[in-house]
Amino acid sequence: MSCVVVTGASQGIGAAIAAAFAESADLPIALVARTQSNLDRVADQTRGVTFSCDVTRGDAVSAMAQEVITRFGAPAVLVNNAGRFVPGSIMDTDTSAFMDQLEVNLVSGYMVTRAFLPAMLEQGAGHLFFMGSVASIKAYPGAAAYCAAKHGLLGLARCLRQETKSAGLRVTTLMPGATLTPSWDGSQLPPSRLMDAADIAQTVVDIWRLSHRTVVEGIVLRPQEGDI
Repeated sequence: MSCVVVTGASQGIGAAIAAAFAESADLPIALVARTQSNLDRVADQTRGVTFSCDVTRGDAVSAMAQEVITRFGAPAVLVNNAGRFVPGSIMDTDTSAFMDQLEVNLVSGYMVTRAFLPAMLEQGAGHLFFMGSVASIKAYPGAAAYCAAKHGLLGLARCLRQETKSAGLRVTTLMPGATLTPSWDGSQLPPSRLMDAADIAQTVVDIWRLSHRTVVEGIVLRPQEGDI
């Protein structure tokens, strides 16, 4: 048996990815996030199994991965989606805030990947997705820590691709622009100016469905009218 693992699955893009796989794949879905109540809501909609976990804590990640593998085996798909955006210029972002953004947006992806990678390598197959951002390839003033973290996540994924391509694993980084998720709650932008999270989720499923002879290493998605 195998499964789909989605971190940051309790809302937004992560919840949309879980829903898309529930409709498209006959695989158990492991929903990973911190807030159990939100996970339960997504589980009701996706037939997923919840694993409450703070992915910035190494011990919690190791325990979660072991539980998932024991129950379902090595993942067929691992989606490193957990993340958080906190605005701030370099001068307005103290060291603690900077490190927090790195932990949530970069280090968590490293720890989750490393926890599942041995089982996936032994399996000799699997697809790892990293939820980057247009901030992985473009600098935004007032988003110093977030840009640094997302640039780093792209570098991590590229390195993983080179290290695992001969072992049968595929690695893809998605770099979406502004997407209608709770991160934009309170903004004055019309929803039509933002991408639909379901479109990002469908992109993940479509890329996964490609022949194993082909891998999309990276893909940029932007609102029709461009970046915000």
